[in-house]
Amino acid sequence: MPETNTAAAAQTLLKTLTGIEAAPTWSAPGRVNLIGEHTDYNDGFVLPFAIQHRTHAAVATRNDGLIRVASTFDERPVEVALTQLNELFRHRREEIAEWARYPLGVAWTLLKAAGVDASTVTGVDLAFSSNVPVGAGLSSSAAIEGATASALAETWGINLDRVALAQVGRAAENDAVGAPTGIMDQMATMLGRTDAAIFLDCRTLDAAVVDLGFAGAGLELLVIDTGVKHSHATGGYGERRTSCERGAAVMGVAALRDLTVSDLPRAKTLMDDITFRRVRHVVTENQRVLDTVRALREVGPDAIGELLVASHVSMRDDFEISVPELDRAVDAALAAGAIGARMTGGGFGGAAIALVARADVETISSAVTDAFAEAGFAAPTTFTVSPSAGANKNP
Repeated sequence: MPETNTAAAAQTLLKTLTGIEAAPTWSAPGRVNLIGEHTDYNDGFVLPFAIQHRTHAAVATRNDGLIRVASTFDERPVEVALTQLNELFRHRREEIAEWARYPLGVAWTLLKAAGVDASTVTGVDLAFSSNVPVGAGLSSSAAIEGATASALAETWGINLDRVALAQVGRAAENDAVGAPTGIMDQMATMLGRTDAAIFLDCRTLDAAVVDLGFAGAGLELLVIDTGVKHSHATGGYGERRTSCERGAAVMGVAALRDLTVSDLPRAKTLMDDITFRRVRHVVTENQRVLDTVRALREVGPDAIGELLVASHVSMRDDFEISVPELDRAVDAALAAGAIGARMTGGGFGGAAIALVARADVETISSAVTDAFAEAGFAAPTTFTVSPSAGANKNP
């Protein structure tokens, strides 16, 4: 869906709810993580960038203390008293439709973060429309969180910076939705820059802009959406996080960020095989992020292909979060000439990415589609993404 149509769709939905013709809209992007998977909640390093696909929120105020949310994906509105958000999310979260937990959770965590009493802010209607693919590992959840946080902060006069709003989004995902994710997605959504990635230290939240140089090198980042849906609120993601916490405890460190590759031989002697392999992925992935940033700064994007491939192998074999469709996508893209490829996102489905020459986009896309057909898989969806700006209010 084109960007302008997505914004218009949010306004049209709001009009059906409220009768308001021209409401202000805010938007926030999805993201692609170039490299650095499952390192964020281990206080490590990541290198994501915001993409051109966005979620839009049209907003209208109301005078009855209610917050009502609706989406073009599910137009049945969900309505809650602002003063009841705390009770609902603490004790009766399951009563809220799953998709609505994201924006309502942001409202809850935003008020808490700002120290604002829910009875003192105006009620709101929020209508959402999005062209961020859902379940593809492109963080449609952070997009709705970023759009909601930006819209409500301005509507309610809450003065929090972009990092604080990213933290609000993470708190909503952790506490309101129940997904034990880290801060990467929300930081990318809030801090995204055109033609650049965000090199993020997830411990300090220090962020640096890293020029990608894709355009100058004649490269595109191809997304291969396998169509295999996943959910971070289910067991596999949480189990991996628990393994990481166990490994850090065994090694006597606050987080796996505190280990380096040189610590791995000792780690292998102290923990069971599964825990060790989970630890090895995170430790080596942190190093791959650092190596990728260095390669981009010193050589250019043509030098990062092997790091992308090594990241996928580690996620497939050590962290065990790939699926046959993702492996097929990566292998087919590489065989057809991609510079590098890896699965992206939390795993158990979603999308792979491939760094390819612009002239090879169609050839590699076709090769992947043919490989899926040969394996009896449903056809993937392929498209290119470009590094884009973070959350903002639409003109």
